Amino acid sequence: MPETYERIAELCRKRGITVTDLCKRCDIPRASLSDYKMGRIKSLSALTLSKISEYFSVSVEYLLSGEQPVADDESLKVALFGGDVTVTDEMWNEVKRYAQYIKDRENENGSSL
Repeated sequence: MPETYERIAELCRKRGITVTDLCKRCDIPRASLSDYKMGRIKSLSALTLSKISEYFSVSVEYLLSGEQPVADDESLKVALFGGDVTVTDEMWNEVKRYAQYIKDRENENGSSL
């Protein structure tokens, strides 16, 4: 069974859904994942991988390789602020404090991000 399929199935398990549920939610033909799992096709389409990665908020790279790319601070600033404002150190530190607060809150509630 392809490793990519295993990663998708694991993401489904973590989310508490079946692969069939995923296909319905992402408007993906169930047969395409079944064919991939059974080796009848060698790869999934870019569109299918994109839909799955978007649903689980992971990169296509993660689905294919198991490695999530690490974003640098500058990329994150552009993503968060749209690149149209100068992000001061104070602004950036506030964002990081808020992210830590959310992480701590989730850990206290017994759930993980």
